[in-house]
This record gives sequence, structure tokens and C-alpha cells, in this order.
Amino acid sequence: MNISPARFNMIEQQIRPWGVLNPKVIDGLRELDRQHFVPLQYKSMAYADIEIPLEQGQCMLRPKIEARLIQALLPTHHDDILEIGTGSGFMTALLATLGNQVTSVDIFPGFLAQTEAKLHSHGIENVTLEAGDGALGWGDTKKWDAILLTASTPRIPAAYENLLKPEGRLVAVVGDLPSMEAIVITRLKNGVLQRHSLFDTCIAPLINAQTKSEFHL
Repeated sequence: MNISPARFNMIEQQIRPWGVLNPKVIDGLRELDRQHFVPLQYKSMAYADIEIPLEQGQCMLRPKIEARLIQALLPTHHDDILEIGTGSGFMTALLATLGNQVTSVDIFPGFLAQTEAKLHSHGIENVTLEAGDGALGWGDTKKWDAILLTASTPRIPAAYENLLKPEGRLVAVVGDLPSMEAIVITRLKNGVLQRHSLFDTCIAPLINAQTKSEFHL
């Protein structure tokens, strides 16, 4: 498959050196052109190592952050995946190429409409888009193989931990500025939750994420 030099360099000079080596993730990045998910005025920056502004004061994460979070989630073709924060739809599309079924939630209906059109143009049909506020949880019955929060939260809402299937994974960036870390939480077969720190980073918070002053013992 022929890809542009800029996309090739994004993968080889940004993403691989940052520890993203999973061949399925790399193949997905080769096949899915990030440029198609970037706002028109920023298409020349689609492969740059920067956050790209979106509407509503939101942004696309840097490519290497996107890739490393998805690699940590370890999606497989058998996985049902919940994504909180659709945004540009790029991570949604990449998850759909790796997983069985993706449900993506965003508080802004405009992002969902744009993503629906982009997914349709790429022939991606295994995604359900839902509008709503997912900062503190999403539903209370369906269990998920993988859950990804695409913006930060001061702490992981217990509601999401409770939605993990046995061997399910949840990946999120946790903390407050200037100290945040990406983590993965895995529900073991015996039901115990295992937490593993991945790397330090700082990204924008989920809208309506619970602040530390709102925590209750």
C-alpha cells in the first residue's frame, strides 16, 4: 500500500519511537488516513506532532498519544468497545478497524454527525454513535471488553470500572494539571481490578468531569 511521505514519517518518526509497535495498530494507521478526519483548515497539519483544534473548544490528540492509548487498550476483533469522546472520529474509526463493535459517545451532536459521514465514506459500519454526557458513566447494564476515555478525568468514575467484563480493559488519562498519567485498568478473571501506569502526559479534561472538590468519601 502506498502512503504519503508525511503519513509514513508520522508513523516512523513519531509513533514507533514512542513505543507503539503493535503490528495491528501500525497497520491501522497505515490504512486509515488521518487527514480525512482533520478540519479542512488544518489538513496540512494532519500528521504533525501537535494537538489540532476542533469545534467547541476541543482538539484532536497528538498522533502518538492517540496510537499509544489505543495500543494500551489492546482491542481485538472479538471486542465490544465503548469510547467516551468521539471528537474528530479518527480514534473511533481506528477502534472500529481493530474491534468487533464500537459505541462512541459525545456530548456534542455536531461531532457525531460529522463522524457518521466520515465513517460512511470509509465503509465503516460497525460503529454506533450516541449523544450524551459520559463524564461520570454510560449506562449500567451492558458490559464491555474495552473502554477508552479520550479526554482526562481527575479520577476514574467507579461506574466505568463496574462496566468491565472479566479481562476487560479501561484506558484513560487521570489527574489534574500539571500532573496526569495514562493508565490501564484490567478486570481479572476473579473480578479484581488491576491498575497499571503507562506514561505521564497532559490532555484536556472531559467536559463535566468530577473535580476533586466534588469527591465524597
